[in-house]
Amino acid sequence: MHRKRKLAFAIGAGIAPLLAVSLPAGNAGAHGYIASPPSRQAQCASGSVPCGPIKYEPQSVEGPKGLRSCSGGNAAFSELDNDGKGWKVHNVGRTTSFNWRLTAAHATSTWQYYAGGRKIAEFNDGGARPSPSISHQVNFGSISGKQKVLAVWNIADTPMAFYVCVDVNIS
Repeated sequence: MHRKRKLAFAIGAGIAPLLAVSLPAGNAGAHGYIASPPSRQAQCASGSVPCGPIKYEPQSVEGPKGLRSCSGGNAAFSELDNDGKGWKVHNVGRTTSFNWRLTAAHATSTWQYYAGGRKIAEFNDGGARPSPSISHQVNFGSISGKQKVLAVWNIADTPMAFYVCVDVNIS
């Protein structure tokens, strides 16, 4: 009887790693995007601009860190890169609050904002996990007029980031 138990244990121990790597990985489900002023993702989700699959998962624009595209390099969301799609432009002041809606609180290294081809703000969270809604006050400095703002949420413990574009008119 003792031999059968050992054999069963050995077989189980040998099969367990195979099962673990062959099972599908769980989907993280969701992450985050800028809700106000309405980002391109928020406009898709609300139906104010007709969009493809991003309509159903505005929080999922994830890609490797260091990109400068609205889609995060994700071909399924490439329409977010189309500046001629009819995105609604929002009037904002020289200093504006960008309000994020987060559906997963990833450990965060930094939040970065780009406009006019340059970084205009960075907020360092030092690996902290943010609350479900977070807001950043961004000063545009000398930048004015119609601009596409790229916001990047850099995750602390992975090589990934989340990408969001917001079309604004700075007055």
